[in-house]
Amino acid sequence: MKVIIAPDSFKGSLTAVEVTKSIKKGVINAFPDAETISLPVADGGEGTLETLVSATNGEIREVSVVGPLGNKVKAAYGILGDGKTCIIEMASASGLALVPEGKLSPLNATTFGTGQLIKQALDDGFSTFIIALGGSATNDGGAGMLQALGLNILDKEEKEIGYGGGKLENIARIDMNYFDKRIKDSKFIIASDVQNPLIGLNGASYIFGPQKGAVPETVKLLDKNISHWANKVADVTGVYLHDLPGAGAAGGIGGAFQAFFPVEMKRGIDVVLDYIKLDDYLSNADLVITGEGQVDHQTASGKTPLGVAQAAKRKRVPTIILAGAVGEDVEVLYEFGVVSVNSIIDKPMTLNESINHASQLLEKSAEQIVRSYFYRSINGIKGGALI
Repeated sequence: MKVIIAPDSFKGSLTAVEVTKSIKKGVINAFPDAETISLPVADGGEGTLETLVSATNGEIREVSVVGPLGNKVKAAYGILGDGKTCIIEMASASGLALVPEGKLSPLNATTFGTGQLIKQALDDGFSTFIIALGGSATNDGGAGMLQALGLNILDKEEKEIGYGGGKLENIARIDMNYFDKRIKDSKFIIASDVQNPLIGLNGASYIFGPQKGAVPETVKLLDKNISHWANKVADVTGVYLHDLPGAGAAGGIGGAFQAFFPVEMKRGIDVVLDYIKLDDYLSNADLVITGEGQVDHQTASGKTPLGVAQAAKRKRVPTIILAGAVGEDVEVLYEFGVVSVNSIIDKPMTLNESINHASQLLEKSAEQIVRSYFYRSINGIKGGALI
């Protein structure tokens, strides 16, 4: 019996690595001789760095950078096991988790720290990058990141504009003379599931601004400012970000990458699955167990359980999903090779109780799931009778 364990994190509770360990315990409790393959996964958002570094036996380096609100924070970038590939999770330097409760400020939040991480990695000799977008606190179109890398974004007085989406309206000219020359000779894979354009009702400001603290009036201002930014970017690069798919990712930083970097835009889960080599492990596997904190109809938009199930289906291996909460319309997942979607909650409990006991709940659920799934084959049952 060979079981692949490839879950995402249960956000606010357990990391992907911790979830994997708990599920493995449950499988082994049921079948001590089972072969288990542990492959923690992420979908390109938060947790991607840890997942890829762990999967490839790489290392993490800490860097002091400017946080989203302009204060100093400790961020990190990862080096994969090949010693050549650098992974940067923009949330590490410019993420929502770095902003204290009640202090969200999309007009002022900057991606400058993300640019500092890239610059440090370039200084350290790296030229192949994976950039994981997601979880950003910013709506500056990536302007801060570009400033950290030497791009001069100037106002009418030929002075640098300040931080944040609120300052983009002051741009008079963009000077590329001092933009880091090493970037054009590097390779950047951008891991993002977002296909939104930069501006408009489906753009960065309207769709993602509210979760970063923008009220309706602020959303309108941010969209106006980021449209002005897009016009100025087009003047110097010839790239029109306004309606470009993916340009609205992470407050518009997706557009900055497409305009100023040599990039390949890829679905986040696909980037991760390529690097952890899931396909190689699926040969002769009997079952895949994946999961994340909440599974619902949005899971089918490219989140971890969907990507894992799609890969497994191509190898004719069934997938079972474990989740902290199961929402509506999960039936859509069944067409992608998912056998069942199961909540780990086994009795009435509060959210805090489920978070605090997530490890034990996962272990118990995994044990019961595999006992049920493998019962017929283990006991030689066919057609309802023992053989």
